[in-house]
Amino acid sequence: MTAAVRLRDVAGHLPGPPVPASFFTEYPQAQDELRNSPMFKVPSLRHHVTDGETNVDLVEEAIASLVDRWGRDEIRAVDVLLMHSQLPEIPFVGAAGEVAQRLGLRPSWVIDVANAGCASFVHMLQLARQILVTTEARRALICNAQTMAGQLFTQSRVRGLAQAAIPGDGCGVAYLTTGASGSRVLGLRAHHLAAYAGQMRLEREDGRRYWEAGDGQPRVGFSMDGVAAVLERGNRLVPAVVRDVCQEVGATGADIDVLITNQPNRTFLRTWREALGLPAERHPDTFDRYGNLFGAAMPITLDHAAATGQVPDGALVVLGGFAHAGDYAGAVAIRWEGRG
Repeated sequence: MTAAVRLRDVAGHLPGPPVPASFFTEYPQAQDELRNSPMFKVPSLRHHVTDGETNVDLVEEAIASLVDRWGRDEIRAVDVLLMHSQLPEIPFVGAAGEVAQRLGLRPSWVIDVANAGCASFVHMLQLARQILVTTEARRALICNAQTMAGQLFTQSRVRGLAQAAIPGDGCGVAYLTTGASGSRVLGLRAHHLAAYAGQMRLEREDGRRYWEAGDGQPRVGFSMDGVAAVLERGNRLVPAVVRDVCQEVGATGADIDVLITNQPNRTFLRTWREALGLPAERHPDTFDRYGNLFGAAMPITLDHAAATGQVPDGALVVLGGFAHAGDYAGAVAIRWEGRG
C-alpha cells in the first residue's frame, strides 16, 4: 500500500516593514503605457528585502516558526530539501545547499527547482510526494523564497515602470511527512505547456544580455500584446487545472472549502473564483497586503489563512496557480487537519 503523504505545517516570513504604494506611484519617473493595464493595478502594501538580505536569510526566518512548533531535532531530521529561489544570488548555484548548511540539515535529497515559477509550490509538492512514496525518505521541507521586489524592481530606471509596484518579497516553507497524522495530499495535477516556454524574459533597455557589462538595468520584458496573452491564458489555465484535480479526488469546484492561489493581481483573483463559483471568503487574498509574492504566495497565503481562522479542520483545500507566461499550471487537493 502506498504511504500517505501529509502536509504537517506551513510557515511564512515577510522581511522589513510594509512599503506603501506611494514608494512607486509618486516616483518622478512613474509613467508607463502599461500603467492602466489590469495586470498592473497597484497593491496597497508589499515588503522588501534589505540590502544584502538573501534567500537563505528569508528561509531561516520562516523555518524558525517550524522549529518553534516542532523542535529543532524534528526539522533537522528531514530527508528531502526542495528550494525555489525566484532570484538566485549566484546564477549557477541555487540556495538549497546553503540552507542545509545554515540549519544543520543532512538530507539525502537536496534539490534546487528552477522551473514552475509562481506555481513552484505545487511543483515541489509533486516532487516531494514522489520521493517520499518511492524511497526510504519520510520527511521533506519545501522552501519558496522571493527577493526580486527589493532588488530588481527598486532600481532607478525600473522603479517608475508599472511592473515595479506589483511584487513583494517573502518566503514560505512547508513540512511534509508520511504517516497517519496531518493534512493528507489527496491528489495533484500538473500541466506543462511547452508552447509558452521562454516567453517571459529578463531584458535591458539597450538589448544586452543580463550578464554582459554595461549600465543598463534588467527588467521583465512586458509588452501590451504580451500582457493581453498572459491575462487570457492565466484566466483559463488555473480554473482548468483546479477542476482537473477536483475531478481526480471526486469533487467539484463547488466542493472547495478554501482555494489558495498565487497572487498576481486582483483581476486574476476575481476571475478565478468567479469561474469556479466560489465566494471571496473561500478564496483567501493577500495581494493588497503583500503584493505578488511569486512562488512564495501559496505557502504564505495558506499560513496567513490558517492563522486567521479561515481554514477549518476537515476543509477541502485546493492550491492552484500558473507560472510565467503560461508554461506551467498545477493544482493540489488537501484534506486540512490543522497544523500537526
